[in-house]
Amino acid sequence: MEPGLILQHEESGPPALFAEWCERRGIAYEIRRVWEDGLPDAPDGLPWICALGSEHSPAEADAPAWVGAEIEFLRAALDAGVPVLGLCFGGQALAAGAGAQVRPADPPEVGWREIETSDPDRIPAGPWLHFHYDQLDLPPGADELARSAAGPAAFALGPSLGLQFHPEGTPEIADAWALFDEERLLPLGISPSAVAIEGNESFAAARAAADDLFDRWWTGVAASNGA
Repeated sequence: MEPGLILQHEESGPPALFAEWCERRGIAYEIRRVWEDGLPDAPDGLPWICALGSEHSPAEADAPAWVGAEIEFLRAALDAGVPVLGLCFGGQALAAGAGAQVRPADPPEVGWREIETSDPDRIPAGPWLHFHYDQLDLPPGADELARSAAGPAAFALGPSLGLQFHPEGTPEIADAWALFDEERLLPLGISPSAVAIEGNESFAAARAAADDLFDRWWTGVAASNGA
């Protein structure tokens, strides 16, 4: 199988556990630094795409131009049958590409917590890293697989999977985000120290759950690619 494509949107949002999982499984990939290099012309011929998180949102009126371009790119991927794994912002962009709205989260979700899953073999309950102030809605024709207090947490469109959480995340990444966003978090009653404590307590279980989630997604990718 040809290398898959990982769409990274900021230096502070690396593929982390997803890249580690790919390397352990011998799965080839290339990373595209979208904010610097833009997007490929089309997703045709790609075996799969993983769209990572971002500080931006499809709901932003003044989002960078690449946000709208990525929504269109993921829409084209869905039309072409290319399996997509959308992680937080990536899940929002995938949902938007499939015709759903992205709205302010009520409540915003930051921290390591479990979700309500209707398919625990495919989407384990977690705990997962949540770090989002906007929330995806369920796209037309999608199967909702999990929910959190803010709304849909996971959906499937064929072999594509959109998530409103970060299975790729690590405590180090979460702690850096929380420190950077401290002024925004404190009015919500969330402190960086609380996020750090949750991460230390939750990470072993989150890493194991991420492996299970990625493995199940990969079963659909392999079937889509005739492997």
